Amino acid sequence: MLRYVLRRLIYMLITLWLIVTFTFVLMKNLPGDPFGEDSLKLTPEQKQILFQQYGLDKPIGQQYLKYLNDVIHGDLGVSYQFPTHKVTDIIKQSFPASLELGLWALLIAIVVGLLLGIIASLNHNKGVDVAAMFTAVVGIAVPSFVLGPLLSYYVGVKLGWLPPGMWNGPSTRILPSIALSFGTIAILARLMRTSMLDVLNQDYVKTARAKGLSERAIVVRHTIRNAILPVVTILGPTFVNLITGTLVVEQIFVVPGLGKHFVQSIYSNDYTMITGLTIFYSFILVVVLFFTDIIYGLIDPRIRIAKGGKA
Repeated sequence: MLRYVLRRLIYMLITLWLIVTFTFVLMKNLPGDPFGEDSLKLTPEQKQILFQQYGLDKPIGQQYLKYLNDVIHGDLGVSYQFPTHKVTDIIKQSFPASLELGLWALLIAIVVGLLLGIIASLNHNKGVDVAAMFTAVVGIAVPSFVLGPLLSYYVGVKLGWLPPGMWNGPSTRILPSIALSFGTIAILARLMRTSMLDVLNQDYVKTARAKGLSERAIVVRHTIRNAILPVVTILGPTFVNLITGTLVVEQIFVVPGLGKHFVQSIYSNDYTMITGLTIFYSFILVVVLFFTDIIYGLIDPRIRIAKGGKA
């Protein structure tokens, strides 16, 4: 198991290095000026001072080595758009809202998605199954940036059941969480249904029925426990996708998360903000995938054996 963990850790570090490198190169090749429209009002001397201040006058190789060293020490630089704020400070201030929204969306997606998948599989080819899968298809077809305005307008404005926006109380979390989780509900429901149907046709389930076990005991003790393994595999990436997917939903429901900073940084060519947020989100994804691999290896030892580890 230790060999398996070390191998995954090395892969994680290499992946992070590649992400930092590619992000740096791509940002250096963006068109425009990193100081935005303000650069048009600056004299060549003032521009030179700013370039020296941010180290942009040095060769690309030196800039890369300095940036790599700063990232290793947790320094993502100072925002060009907000010169008095470090990127890490902006992340600390805004990320909790994005994280909370992602957690609520994940909780809703897991509960509703798994229930839909289980109910559909236990009622295979019946009306409940058709209704559940139709809901899943709609969830995949309708993106959050379409569902979000619809929920905000009809549920929030027309019906007045819930606040249509803002982030200042428990009730304001409901609509953005539903909008963000709808697509994930569909994915988990379809995956759980397929996995459940596969397990229900296994020999050990037929043997359990032959021994006289109740259907409830078979479903709870044998079927769900084995069918949920594929779902566990995608929960890590799904969670990260929900966090990063808050960018549009945050704009719709006026959530004070990282989404607005990411969008503004792209418009203003704020290199340090773009690279900092990209690396931050990538770090979360890679770390979550790492722990997902470890957890999955603990649940199913065949995984780590197949990947060269020792059980």
